[in-house]
Amino acid sequence: MAQIPFYEVNEAIVAMGGEDLNLCMQCGTCSGTCPWRLVDGEFFTRQMIRMGQLGLEGYESDDILYGCTTCGLCPERCPRGVKIIDVMRAMRSLIAEAGAIPAGLKTVLGSVHGKGNPWSEDREKRVSWTEGLDVPTFSEGMEYFLSICCTSAYDVRSRKIAKALAGILNTAGVGYGIIGNEESCCAESVRKIGDEELFGKMVEKNSQLLSDRGVKRMIVNSPHCLYTYREEYPAMGGEFEPRHHTEIIAELIESGKIKLEKPMEAKITFHDPCYLGRHSGLYDVPRKIIQAIPGAELVEMGRNRHNSLCCGAGGGRLWMETAPEQRFSDLRVREAAATGAQILATACPYCVSMLEDSLKSTNLEDTLKVMDVAELTASCMGL
Repeated sequence: MAQIPFYEVNEAIVAMGGEDLNLCMQCGTCSGTCPWRLVDGEFFTRQMIRMGQLGLEGYESDDILYGCTTCGLCPERCPRGVKIIDVMRAMRSLIAEAGAIPAGLKTVLGSVHGKGNPWSEDREKRVSWTEGLDVPTFSEGMEYFLSICCTSAYDVRSRKIAKALAGILNTAGVGYGIIGNEESCCAESVRKIGDEELFGKMVEKNSQLLSDRGVKRMIVNSPHCLYTYREEYPAMGGEFEPRHHTEIIAELIESGKIKLEKPMEAKITFHDPCYLGRHSGLYDVPRKIIQAIPGAELVEMGRNRHNSLCCGAGGGRLWMETAPEQRFSDLRVREAAATGAQILATACPYCVSMLEDSLKSTNLEDTLKVMDVAELTASCMGL
């Protein structure tokens, strides 16, 4: 990068979607807001943006650009309204074009390209989570296509979320179906990592598959998928109506199509996933579900809703190493335990993975149990 005039690199970043790059006045609000300050991390948002303004001069470490989890705290508070995540993504795209993506993330991209998922798993295993369940195959005219996140399709722990959701939908008589092993990753993380070319190809491929099958409305169990299908696909021709599973579950409870008859005498605290809350504005819906559980008491952590603390998995960091002393999720489970809760509920496969890992590293496994809202619901239905 250093051999290219800085103004040309600056212009390239702007052209790749970082239009707000030069709006930044270096006030430092973003860096002060960033959760990395809580763990004394080396990532500084202001430094990242200044580096972009100067043509990526001094780019030497993955920690500079790939520290950002895209949690959304800083753009909410930026006094000039800079779309900081877009700027970050544009800079990563330039780095990707130069072949400087971190090695671990290159593996993720290669897996999405070759196998349709970021987990280096065989495509034929995508629907393994349905074993033992009556999960319909989607056909045109069905109300919903059920899009299960790659993490919940392949990760053994996360499959429990998919199974719980399918059980709820079956009990309620919802018209839904899956397509099967032809399904591929929505490519949310691909874009955040910086591979715009692969992202575009995946959007085209997925949109064609869904359109050919007659898909119009979708249920997704990942807030990351929700945001990508709703906010990013339309710009590339993918017009669908995605809904998060908490929205569906809340409506089924309200309409009486499912009954939460099994009490759960426990204090439950809710961790707002960044992409469900700040990015999609869904704060009340998951809480309504918890409040509908007989015997349950919802207790809030100090940082909740708009101020929720990121688990640390977004922006591709789910596949990157983070030093134990710098894991946001460790702070989060301690904060949850301090409420006196027995259950730490959330509604994102990434969050479940990070929070459960942190229960082990903080020795809180006997104090807290992490559950997705779908798992809570299914349990109270006796499923």
